[in-house]
Amino acid sequence: MNRLAHHQGIHKFFFTLGLTLQLSKPVIKHLIHIVDALTTKGFSGTLTDIHYWSFHPNHRTTLSHFFTKSPWNEERLLGKLQEWILSQVERLAKRKNQPLFVSIDDTICQKTKPSSRAAHAIQGCDWHYSHKDHQSIWGHSLVWLMVHTFTQAFPFAFRLYDKKEGRSKIDLAIEMLSSLKVKRAQPVYVLMDSWYPSKKLIEACLKQGFHVIAMLKTNRILYPKGIAIQAKQFARYIESKDTRLVTVGKERYRVYRYEGAIHGLDDAVVLLAWKADQPMAPEHLHCILSTDRELGDEDILRYYAQRWTIECFFRQAKDQLKLDGYQVRHVRAVKRYWVTVLLACVYSIAESRQNLSTGLELLRSRKGHSVIEFIYDAAKQEIPIDVIKKQLRIA
Repeated sequence: MNRLAHHQGIHKFFFTLGLTLQLSKPVIKHLIHIVDALTTKGFSGTLTDIHYWSFHPNHRTTLSHFFTKSPWNEERLLGKLQEWILSQVERLAKRKNQPLFVSIDDTICQKTKPSSRAAHAIQGCDWHYSHKDHQSIWGHSLVWLMVHTFTQAFPFAFRLYDKKEGRSKIDLAIEMLSSLKVKRAQPVYVLMDSWYPSKKLIEACLKQGFHVIAMLKTNRILYPKGIAIQAKQFARYIESKDTRLVTVGKERYRVYRYEGAIHGLDDAVVLLAWKADQPMAPEHLHCILSTDRELGDEDILRYYAQRWTIECFFRQAKDQLKLDGYQVRHVRAVKRYWVTVLLACVYSIAESRQNLSTGLELLRSRKGHSVIEFIYDAAKQEIPIDVIKKQLRIA
């Protein structure tokens, strides 16, 4: 019996990436089944689920072996995926004459804290402070990099932040940025929230020819007329008449534009902004840095708003693709699982040519049709119903 039609779609995508030449046939087969399972509605992240939802012909233990011991190179797979992503976004940005955006952020994949008696705890877990939940959470902390235009966004790379290794999240971000070989036909803006814009990371971006647009903490030092002062102290001297109204999307802001030195940078723009419907009090102040001094206030705010894409990715990757649903324990197996999630995510976006949620809807509907066509063809060939049931795991 022929394989399900939507498996051919995944195979075709692998062929486009050039993976069919890089990886063995058994590895490709495993990956097709895994991507199929990950993009199925109701998937929970377990190997049992991958086995079940993808109609995987082999025994479940072969999947566990595939993640832990099988000799395939996940870095090579990631490399091919990254080449393809960059060619897509560069082409898009060039065609529409738009900038390229790179967003940096981290997320925690929460796990259950094992008891002291647990023989096999998941490797690489630790306590990580979650700013969203205002408490420490046990799990893996991942730093992610996304590459996007105004219309398309792809997860690009990730690093596991392991406290024991002694490398900071900033170091990991710099490492990932250095793997970003952009042709730079269009300007590149690296977007980040207030935890990331250290002197070290900003310098690394500028060295690569990238600009930075970032939220700053309000205690960052500015130097108006050469006097060192915290942004929030400086903001006390700003009156409503010193600001201008700027509209971004549906929001209106009162904006004061500061140009000059900030701590760690000789020359930059910092927008001190308040939502127009809120009082100009220190607690409502937002400080947005741009290393590109040519940009207008509207563009700085509009570009920074694109950082929201990475937040959406985290939410969807966890809800829909179970980025944090894995139960494999070996740290290499966990990393391989994340690579397959990234692969499934990019495949979904590529197939819909829109975004992750549209892509998943498309693939899920396609799978439903594919299963029905599979049954229909089998019936036409007068294959016994028990055989069909067995093939579709219903027996």
